[in-house]
Amino acid sequence: MTGHHTSTTDKYLEAIYCIAHEGEAVRPGRLAEWLSVSAPTVSDALQRLRRDGWIDIAPDRSVTLSECGDATATSLIRRHRILERWLTDVLGFDWASADVEADRLSSAVSDVVVDHLDASMGAPLTCPHGNVIPGRLAPYGELLALADAPVGVTVTVRRISEVAEHEAPALLTELARVCIGEGSLLTVLHASANLLTLELAGRPFDLPVVSARLIWVEVATGQRSPRAIGDSNERPSGIGSSVTPERV
Repeated sequence: MTGHHTSTTDKYLEAIYCIAHEGEAVRPGRLAEWLSVSAPTVSDALQRLRRDGWIDIAPDRSVTLSECGDATATSLIRRHRILERWLTDVLGFDWASADVEADRLSSAVSDVVVDHLDASMGAPLTCPHGNVIPGRLAPYGELLALADAPVGVTVTVRRISEVAEHEAPALLTELARVCIGEGSLLTVLHASANLLTLELAGRPFDLPVVSARLIWVEVATGQRSPRAIGDSNERPSGIGSSVTPERV
């Protein structure tokens, strides 16, 4: 039987969910980074979460959600993403502000209100950053990190990594400043080890590769896939390896 979940419990469950859905192993050190707390604090919290039935801890110290922990985390993430969508689509908040305000609202709004907001928007499939609302199918196909898109290929922005939402909020602000959003078409003009030159609506701009790794894109219709280009040795040097996109 699980214990009563507190705001601290919720934060840990959400963190474990998000890290796992970015394809990373969830370990105490990673949680300490994500939550900006000390390693001993994480260790104590994880022991309580395991005692109360929210998580399982493997011999290699990797952490997974129990059935009840996963159900609770999924509910919390669903609530947050629906609130983000409402804040941006209905109230006009930008990406970065919507994420912050959704955190503030989440504990104050009932499930009934969230369900009504969801229905009033036609049950959107993703949050404003393109991350799928739990229980729904992604409205896009196979994705790759923008950092791995070959020069000359046009791609459609589909998803911003949860890591960016949580750990690089300045990136969301910068993307909003240059008018990059869900559905934006970008063409890769040039790539070096540390910088991409991209074109958006005829306007070139630079983006660090480290930031491009947090942006997930889909190759625009009618072009050869990046995999096919890579197989023919046409992919430019200096682009790093891909990262597994979110699995829901």
